[in-house]
Amino acid sequence: MTSPTILFAGIDEPGLHKLDVYRRRGGYEAMRKVLTSMTPAEVTDELMASGLRGRGGAGFPSGKKISFIPKADVDKYLVCNADESEPGTFKDRELMQKCPHMLIEGMVIAAYAAGANRSFIYIRGEYAEQADIIDAALVEAEQAGLLGDDILGSGFGLSLVLHRGAGAYICGEETGLLDSLEGKRGNPRLKPPFPANQGLYQGPTVINNVETLMTMPHIIQMGGAEYAKIGVENSSGTKLVSVSGNVQRPGNYEIELGMPSREIIYDLAGGPPEGREVKFWFPGGSSSPVLTKDDLDIPYDFDSLAKAKSMLGSGAIIVVDDSVPVVSVALKLAKFYKHESCGKCTPCREGTRWTVSMLERVDQGLATPMDLDIMASVQEQIIGNCLCVLGDAMAMPIGSMVAKFRDEFEAHIEAARGRNEWAGEGPADADPVLIQGATGA
Repeated sequence: MTSPTILFAGIDEPGLHKLDVYRRRGGYEAMRKVLTSMTPAEVTDELMASGLRGRGGAGFPSGKKISFIPKADVDKYLVCNADESEPGTFKDRELMQKCPHMLIEGMVIAAYAAGANRSFIYIRGEYAEQADIIDAALVEAEQAGLLGDDILGSGFGLSLVLHRGAGAYICGEETGLLDSLEGKRGNPRLKPPFPANQGLYQGPTVINNVETLMTMPHIIQMGGAEYAKIGVENSSGTKLVSVSGNVQRPGNYEIELGMPSREIIYDLAGGPPEGREVKFWFPGGSSSPVLTKDDLDIPYDFDSLAKAKSMLGSGAIIVVDDSVPVVSVALKLAKFYKHESCGKCTPCREGTRWTVSMLERVDQGLATPMDLDIMASVQEQIIGNCLCVLGDAMAMPIGSMVAKFRDEFEAHIEAARGRNEWAGEGPADADPVLIQGATGA
């Protein structure tokens, strides 16, 4: 299956990050069209007709998100979420590094549609090189009259500020990001109110991902109806996927939504090393429930993956082959989310800590099969009961691993217990720890 190339068309052309090269390739023409011959409502209609769904993880229709912004005469904001911190995700990094002007153009188009006059790019703190490139692109755009007051003589003006984060995963959550932009600790907010009504500085705010915004100029040029012809129903267009883990050709690939997952993992990324086979894989970053080798023929689109009880998420496919113990993956993942939890709500703060403790007991051979049942139950109690999705982001994949690889978890416990007994440590040593872990002490 050959996928059309939209975002990655000419992405490796030397100097594409410079304004003159980008404009030579047709850059900013979509923005000119929008500002000189379209109303904000017409732009929103094109985005809705395209069927574009957010590429950052939630998959919410982008045109509909913009349509929620009130028409009142108040300051409105557009925020680009460039805090690409989901493990396994690195597509936005390449886009920003190689073609920053496409992001700026997309932001002007989105801001015009939403009636926003102030905008921000919140970029991951570790992306220092990419931030420097965007800074230089912003200077070029402002000097050329493509940003600032009265862009291209249209009467529409937009300020755009680049804000560098400080390395907190939680700031990738949209309301935590807003608090961080306001100079506060990056904690999630209780919703409602939603950002469209009360977001940055309490004003109406649109928050979009890098890939989503960079797709908008192409939709304007192609037309929303034409863009909707790419992909499948309810999952239109192309998608950038970051493939990593046990594959021979890791990297970023642009695929048409609906492409069989097997073709992505084996044909594009080369599949696992010779002599190995896929054991399980994360279809949408480390926070997505895992799928197994039996699920490789599932179409890679929003609805098909949801039907398989996982999710497309950020488009990060992490492949794990049969040489890797599932317990080690689960423990590493749980430790990450425990470390990144802001600690604001109890289900996440205590649930992540407790899950790490239990997985360590599993790894050390101190757990029992009953502990696996309790751990699975705890994951269910976390899901849907946190202020944001960070708790869910740990509970969903951990719960899926326990459910699908229960036999391996039990075998791991038995093998580790056997090593303990050989070393002179009896299984009775586990009893006080079991009581302590179960009570959360």
